[in-house]
Amino acid sequence: MRPRERRCDADGEEDDEAGRSCSTTDPNTSTSSSTGASSGARRNGGGAAAGSSPVSGATINLSQEYTLAIQTSSYNEIWAKIHVTVDGQRVDGGAGDEDEEDRCTLAGVLLPEDPVVERALGDAPDTELTRLASDYLRTTHHASLLCLSLRRALHRARALYGPITDILALIPHAPALTATQCDCAFDAFHLFDQMPNPFLPHAAGFQGMHRSFAGLKTHLDLRLLKARRRRRLLRCAARGSGICLIACATGAAIAGLLIATHAVTALLAAVPACAASRGSCCPAPAWMKRLQQHMDRLDAAARGAYVLNNDVDTIERLVGRLHATIESDKILVRMGLERGRGQHHTIEEVVRQLRKNHPSLLRQLTDLEEHICLYFAAANRARLPPHDRQVNYAAACLHKFFCLKQSGTSDSRNNWKEFTLIVFIIIP
Repeated sequence: MRPRERRCDADGEEDDEAGRSCSTTDPNTSTSSSTGASSGARRNGGGAAAGSSPVSGATINLSQEYTLAIQTSSYNEIWAKIHVTVDGQRVDGGAGDEDEEDRCTLAGVLLPEDPVVERALGDAPDTELTRLASDYLRTTHHASLLCLSLRRALHRARALYGPITDILALIPHAPALTATQCDCAFDAFHLFDQMPNPFLPHAAGFQGMHRSFAGLKTHLDLRLLKARRRRRLLRCAARGSGICLIACATGAAIAGLLIATHAVTALLAAVPACAASRGSCCPAPAWMKRLQQHMDRLDAAARGAYVLNNDVDTIERLVGRLHATIESDKILVRMGLERGRGQHHTIEEVVRQLRKNHPSLLRQLTDLEEHICLYFAAANRARLPPHDRQVNYAAACLHKFFCLKQSGTSDSRNNWKEFTLIVFIIIP
């Protein structure tokens, strides 16, 4: 069952969370960078926007944007690939098969595929552009592996709460429980307490991802600053050439007026000078156009790194909240176990608190599940353009690069540079 459908059953028990507000973000940031926006979108839907006062066109409705993001075809495709089921059960191997499962899943989700990237980076010339593309692709690859490990943690968390979910479904909402119901609840507490918390309090992988994305954005910003300085110099040179052209024409006219007898000679001498000055100005627009395209790619790449860093930060916060929520429930369950099986009042109170906390836990699990899919969608947009024509063209550039590399042709460097430039045409 998809998260949007599962969430509808718990809407009646979510009044305690209705006051949580959504924070506004920059238009360039990802829609998944706000946890409150994701929960508010599912609680309020389109009714929140309809009931609010009119806002200006510059205001972003995070709830609406998040709802649209989880309804896209790319999101649904990624969801289907990382949630493979057989007869309604999630396919999960043992501990020894987890790495192989992650590699197979990542090969079908992340574009371009890892073997293609590794081969291209291994054969590419050692230039600054190559190193920049390598950092970009490898950082997103490592973050994707981290998200796949969280997918397994989500599966273990649902298995952990399986006994609690079953006992909450069996026991009615009555204030007093029978002795049989208390015994069933006590046995469920034992099963819950024996299983560890699947989420770590502080994952070192998240800190590494933050450093990688922050360093990558800093590097891209520096390259963008250099490109802007180069554009300023070109503009100054273009203005200087224009001034020289005007000065030559003015000088020729003055010389023709002052020396009437040599007017024809002066004009003939001025024509080559003007042509030379004009020739120095003609290439400037072409250079400026290419430089502007390069700056646009760098700016888009920096914004893409910023968006991915925000996505990782959102996932990290969700993991921290889930760890704290599960630990709180474990403390509550241990309190009931320490009091003993015969303490019916304590067991009733623990069941009541677990029933109150359970909808919030399910929302957090679904939030994390959705943000993992949103991260993969953002990573694919950052690694390659979404248009089939451009993706096919990038693949053709890689294939041509490999063929030229094997034949020893020098054009392979130009083809690799063309591919790396395509990689940085990012649509955040």
